[in-house]
Amino acid sequence: MKKHTQCVHSGTYKEGKTKGVNTPIFTSSSFEYPDAEENVYPRYFNTVNQRAVAAKLAALENTEDGLLFSSGMAAISTVLLTFLKQGDHALFQRDVYGGTYHFVRSEFQQYGIDFTFVTNKAGDIERAIRKNTKVIFIESPSNPLLKITDISAVADMAHSRNIITVIDNTFATPINQNPHDSGIDMIIHSGSKYLGGHSDICCGAALGGTAMINAVMKTAVNFGGSLNAATCYLVERSLKTLGIRIERQCANAEFIAGSLKNNPLISKVYYPGLPDHDGHELAKKQMQAFGAVVSFELDERKYDPDTFIDNLKLISPALSLGGVETLICAPASTSHEKMSEEERLSIGITKGLFRLSVGVEDADDIMKDIEQALS
Repeated sequence: MKKHTQCVHSGTYKEGKTKGVNTPIFTSSSFEYPDAEENVYPRYFNTVNQRAVAAKLAALENTEDGLLFSSGMAAISTVLLTFLKQGDHALFQRDVYGGTYHFVRSEFQQYGIDFTFVTNKAGDIERAIRKNTKVIFIESPSNPLLKITDISAVADMAHSRNIITVIDNTFATPINQNPHDSGIDMIIHSGSKYLGGHSDICCGAALGGTAMINAVMKTAVNFGGSLNAATCYLVERSLKTLGIRIERQCANAEFIAGSLKNNPLISKVYYPGLPDHDGHELAKKQMQAFGAVVSFELDERKYDPDTFIDNLKLISPALSLGGVETLICAPASTSHEKMSEEERLSIGITKGLFRLSVGVEDADDIMKDIEQALS
């Protein structure tokens, strides 16, 4: 099945008595065990509702299996602490999501896990590999500067050294990019973004081969970051429109990125679909479309960033991204606020930088709101 068909049909649990076309919501937290193939319990990640969503996501990412978590950070932390132990070393792309950065900085030391942050260039990643490196973690496109990492190059260098590779594929979504096809072992999503798609769900996902997912599940059972049946249903419902939402949002984003380039108050536009983006050619090679996030930098000498935010009428200044409505945020005071100012500036996150999560509204209306806020 192709992507749009998978969004609708993959993983659906057909209930025999009523013949409903949707997976029913099984509200039980207790399940009878005599004659059962396995003990079923929500914390074991094996209820019907959990498995239905995991199966749909695994189909979309071309992996063998998957797990659904209560948040993206639950997925990230569980995966990392499954494959890393005391004395190990992990490599991280320097410009990752701020929550990932903060987790590594604040938690790894107490576990005795060493780590290094490097640029997203494959050569720099390879040079930073040590004898005890067990995991390489990348993010492409990255949050919030939309840097593009050569996924195949990272996967190849890691496999030749028996290093596990993990990618945060949230910004690309399974519609635009399938890193498992390029050799990446584990794919992670913050499902609160595009998978949920309506700014009303908090969840995460980890997808990969059966053996690795089984290993992650053993850790996940201990950490307990599972998702309830009602929210699983909402995720499954939302995934049915993932393909058509992403197509519309990407088209809008491409239009807006091109329009922003012409505004004299904006000093820089970050979008992989622009020919002058550093990763444009690589993005064309490994992505189906360029994504629905556009980041841009206001020229602070000409316009106050806080005034710009106050003047917006249609676009909401809000946390998170990936919903059907267009949202904007300043990463310096939201996703990356836990970094020091020196750390933020070292990776290009200034006060004037804004991350625009483009929704499904009419692109002209979105652009007009930006222009009136700047005028």
